[in-house]
Amino acid sequence: MKRNHEKEALRWFTQASDEFNDADDLRKMKKFYLALFHFQQAGEKALIAFLYLKLKSRDVFYTHSIADLSEMAIEIDSDFEDINPSKKLDQYYIPTRYPNGLPGGIPSRFFDDPKEAEDAMLLAKKIVDLVEIKLK
Repeated sequence: MKRNHEKEALRWFTQASDEFNDADDLRKMKKFYLALFHFQQAGEKALIAFLYLKLKSRDVFYTHSIADLSEMAIEIDSDFEDINPSKKLDQYYIPTRYPNGLPGGIPSRFFDDPKEAEDAMLLAKKIVDLVEIKLK
């Protein structure tokens, strides 16, 4: 069965948007380790939405890296150069979830900085907002 790439991109973007909102709620509840992970996820899924629409291919699913996905997006649209600092979100993909991803630390106790969570929120917001514009 052939997938409608516009509908599929919208499904991914809707998930990204919902995940961003949930992450921001977690940030406000001071659940920073969870918020950081979900901000990364929101950025990743928003970029996948854009790439899925533009590439009309499932090739975007080989990576979870915002750095890799943003490079792919930049090749299609130079406006994505503005979100390049957002690749910092990649650092929250594993260490925020697994104690062995944070040697000697416990993610739920280690990530306790409200400023770090706010910075991550702003980075993810840049991605989600740009992709929303591009999908219209």
